Amino acid sequence: MSVAQSWIVWPFQLTARYAKLTWKRYSRLSLHGKLLIWFLTFFYISLIAAVVVITPARIGQFFYDLAQKISHYQFGWLVLGSVMVLVCFPPFVGFTTAVTLCGFAYGMKGAFVAAPAALLGSAIVFVTLRFLFKKKLRQWSATNEKWQALEAVIRAKGLPLIILIRLSPLPPWVYSNALFASIQAVSLWQFVVATTCLLPKILLHVFIGSRLAALSDDKSRREMDTQTKLINGISIAAGILFGVIAGWVVYYQMQKQVHHLQGTGLPPSTEDLAAEAIDEAGIEGAPLLANFSNESLGVDDNYDLDLEEGGGNGEECRADAKNNGAVQTGVAGRDGSRQR
Repeated sequence: MSVAQSWIVWPFQLTARYAKLTWKRYSRLSLHGKLLIWFLTFFYISLIAAVVVITPARIGQFFYDLAQKISHYQFGWLVLGSVMVLVCFPPFVGFTTAVTLCGFAYGMKGAFVAAPAALLGSAIVFVTLRFLFKKKLRQWSATNEKWQALEAVIRAKGLPLIILIRLSPLPPWVYSNALFASIQAVSLWQFVVATTCLLPKILLHVFIGSRLAALSDDKSRREMDTQTKLINGISIAAGILFGVIAGWVVYYQMQKQVHHLQGTGLPPSTEDLAAEAIDEAGIEGAPLLANFSNESLGVDDNYDLDLEEGGGNGEECRADAKNNGAVQTGVAGRDGSRQR
């Protein structure tokens, strides 16, 4: 298969992969979980119907008026920045909307609000989750084969792979924050550097917001000539298209790096397990957000004590876990294999 054909076929293969993975997760849900999925589906369908009924023009005018009010407040920038920091925490959503609203309110100057808020918010999430769930993370990484494989690949590849995963559209922003907080091989400075590489994407959303603002106000739109409207419309469409294409390219390169382990000393099975761990984080969230207990891990109440007393000795901790009926796993980064 040629390079051009692979680029055409790859999005369909990726879609089929995620559809299969999503259906697998849905099948495992309890009745209440499935009802929640159907409720959310109904909610979003109703939301789309409301947009059609209210009309995008009225919604755009509402956001324009809101943005103008914020921009005229003395500390309006602080309000927007605080909202951005808040939506960096899972399970909140709306980060991209908040960034776009910065463009609505301040034009391209909104980047001076959006960029620092994104860096600060993501760093706070990383430190908070890493600190609060340290013990839970050690339990998870000691018993989950896929997560060990992911950590092994990241240790082998280092900062370049961390940056690619951060730039990738999957997992989404809020889950990506939790994902990196869950990976012990990622340090805070590496996470901050990777997040800094996202600034061009943030600038793009601010730009789209500034162009949308020009088209959202009814008065400005009526005073605007056809050529200006056309230029603004094309700019918005081009910005969105560029963002989508760039996101897919980065995701493709990220998957390529995960599956290319020559010279790292890692077994071939590690790459598939690491890729699955990233995909699952994009759908289910990172393990720090998962609701699992010692029983679900197959570990008894003495396991936490063994981990604390064992310090950094992963071999001893895993041997104790096996005696308690848990799954014995190899040291992350060595063999990624599992024995039952």
